[in-house]
Amino acid sequence: MENKNILSEVRQKAEEWLSSPIDEASKSAIREMLDNNETELIESFYRDLEFGTGGLRGIMGVGTNRMNIYTVGMATQGLCNYLLAQFSDRKEISVAVAHDCRNNSPLFAEITAQICIANGIKAYLFNGLRPTPELSFAIRQLGCQSGVVITASHNPKEYNGYKAYWEDGGQIINPHDVNIINEVQKIKSIGDVKFDGDKKKIITLGEEMDALYINEVVKQSINPELIAAHPDIKIVYTPIHGTGVYMVPRALKQLGFTNIYNVPEQDVVDGNFPTVVSPNPEESAALDMALKRADEVGADLVMASDPDADRVGIAIRDNKGKLILVNGHQTASLLSYYLLSQWSERGKLTGKEYIVKTVVTTELIADMARHYKVPYWDVLTGFKFIADIIRKNEDTMTFIGGGEESYGFMIGDFVRDKDAVASCSILAELAAWAKSRGKSMYDILLEMYLKFSCYQESLINVVKKGKSGAEEIQQMMAGFRKNPPKSLNGSAVVTIRDYLEQVRLDTASGVKTPLNLPKSNVLQFLLEDGSKISVRPSGTEPKIKFYFSVFDTLQKKEDYPLLKERLEEKITAIKKELKLL
Repeated sequence: MENKNILSEVRQKAEEWLSSPIDEASKSAIREMLDNNETELIESFYRDLEFGTGGLRGIMGVGTNRMNIYTVGMATQGLCNYLLAQFSDRKEISVAVAHDCRNNSPLFAEITAQICIANGIKAYLFNGLRPTPELSFAIRQLGCQSGVVITASHNPKEYNGYKAYWEDGGQIINPHDVNIINEVQKIKSIGDVKFDGDKKKIITLGEEMDALYINEVVKQSINPELIAAHPDIKIVYTPIHGTGVYMVPRALKQLGFTNIYNVPEQDVVDGNFPTVVSPNPEESAALDMALKRADEVGADLVMASDPDADRVGIAIRDNKGKLILVNGHQTASLLSYYLLSQWSERGKLTGKEYIVKTVVTTELIADMARHYKVPYWDVLTGFKFIADIIRKNEDTMTFIGGGEESYGFMIGDFVRDKDAVASCSILAELAAWAKSRGKSMYDILLEMYLKFSCYQESLINVVKKGKSGAEEIQQMMAGFRKNPPKSLNGSAVVTIRDYLEQVRLDTASGVKTPLNLPKSNVLQFLLEDGSKISVRPSGTEPKIKFYFSVFDTLQKKEDYPLLKERLEEKITAIKKELKLL
């Protein structure tokens, strides 16, 4: 009966779209689904795309659950309606729009700008693909009330997305995100969207904004004299067909680095990402060509950004000269260590500086913050929450940097989203700092573990696609809440943090205390031995994520390989107990 009801509902929605003013190609696709493909019809119409941790994101195609000019249009009309209400006292409201390299991204961006114009809102549009962080920068630079970037970040090629930003340059958070969705839901038909904005009124952004942005990136340099002393560090960089192709090399060159090698095949801007299965620097295969190039030229450092250049994956050489991949926790820790140690050495820490990480990111960063007596915040996954902390503290404290395990980091507050351009710049400077001390970046990694603790992290993504997958993910989360583990790998679960219920449970006493963070469908199990296991459905992809973090003391560098192996065995045992292996 349920399937019949669903089919009846989606058929009704599909018929409504057929009777709306959509293009003939879209109508033909809908008729084909109605006549011959009930499965695709359900997947395309069973729900409306909603803003998650990354905004609007989905597979491109026809339907309410797909990314197309109409869902983009309805989202933009809802955004415009909300802006007009929120800023009704202003003579002028403006929005900046950018896009990445994906198929349809330029089209979606232009339509977004046109709808803004049609609603009497000033629209700025970049003259080509740009990194997401530059859009955040432009909003602040131009004094816009909002911004939109068309991107699906690191998702596969069939996806696209729509990230909305507020006037501080950060992604939209509660209550604005919920209110915008409410405005979108008030739009009863595609005919309610004002698509007819005059293209000639769109203001083009180009080189002038690029130069301002790169200048700010370069200003984040802490030790420019070290770059001047070691400008010839060999660096391989790849944009993986994306928006970093121009801006990352430009920033590195402006800083003074002279040996920057590209991967020619991946400098080609292409939304089909022809050289990779997935354009995600979190996946080792995405760096294969860059690693090969690095061995050809003898590079010290490999960096790869995702399609919208807000995340960066890196590889460094170990003490045997072999290139090894560095995970997101390690990258964020290396950046945090460099920033904190150098701010400390230069006497820049006054007690009013701070850093931010997400709740699923390594506790090594918290250890470092305590060591340097720098306050830190733990926030939910998503840089919009880091941006919110900056907004709340910008008149009284100074943000040094912050990051998350999924390869995103932000340095300084001139942008309010993760920034691969700035991250690549500081990582290259870190390499120069290491060289100035007669060390490698691998030596710095071990130095960090010796000084604090040796952490090992791991992530398992369980993919569950479509409507049935979404329901299964919810059932898994409900199961963990109803029957949480009492121990894992012989270590008792001493604390359970439930961010949906906003409570922290002490399992021994049964005492519950409030968690002062927004509601989010996240569970964390803290073990007696200090291990941390986190579970959360992805806000942007059809998967449930399991995060594992364990640690121990590293006595000397030579012990690292064996200690790493023991920690990995510990994580494997926990995974097996949770039936994930």
